[in-house]
Amino acid sequence: MSEDILFDRRGAVAVITINRPEQRNAISSGVRRGLRDAFECFEADESAHVAILTGTGEKAFCAGMDLKEAADTMLGVPPRDFLPIIGDTVQVTKPVIAAVNGVAYAGGWLLTQMCDLCIAAEHATFAITEGKVGRGMPWAAPLGHIIPQRLMMELLLTGDPIDARRGYEIGFVNRVVPAADLMPAAMAMAEKIAANAPLTVRAARELVYLSTEMGRSAALRAGYHLFERVYRSEDAQEGPRAFKEKRKPQWRGR
Repeated sequence: MSEDILFDRRGAVAVITINRPEQRNAISSGVRRGLRDAFECFEADESAHVAILTGTGEKAFCAGMDLKEAADTMLGVPPRDFLPIIGDTVQVTKPVIAAVNGVAYAGGWLLTQMCDLCIAAEHATFAITEGKVGRGMPWAAPLGHIIPQRLMMELLLTGDPIDARRGYEIGFVNRVVPAADLMPAAMAMAEKIAANAPLTVRAARELVYLSTEMGRSAALRAGYHLFERVYRSEDAQEGPRAFKEKRKPQWRGR
């Protein structure tokens, strides 16, 4: 890992932390490399079932691109794989939770958006600020599957921030908690997911994304295909057997 990214394992949960608090955890070349390595490590580890993405400190989750670095390198059109974006330039098949501990602006919004779930501290704020600095936000296209069109339009055109409560109201944030409860709340959600059958969790996650891109009938057909492997797995027999025997299931992921 880059020193700008911390990677920690807590049981079946991987915690990935952007570690540039003096720069408000801005996305530098080191952050980009470190995030890519961290997500690849998480995906390859079959014993890690859920990841949490967060930032160091209480002020910023991520303030976006390191504009000083961008100015020094005269960054024009970013290369296709410039940012490690889950579901686009990085392949991750397991759930990732954003634990937003402060400002999530521009690329910070992107990092929150690409996660499957989002828990925010009460003081967290969110904004897509590219219009204020003449940059672009092509990565915002999937946002229309999360929030209504008029709200998306306002966020992109004005660049104005919203607070965590407003993020919750429009469906971008799952839960808002006091700052001291952020990581405990994220860990509680992660552990709850990690305790479920891993094949079912992965298929359910994929079903959500497929269904946003398909009509009703096509999504149903895709769903039956996705879950056929689950139904045929050892875990599909272990679950009912454990219930009958009044014990915790021992998932094997196969």
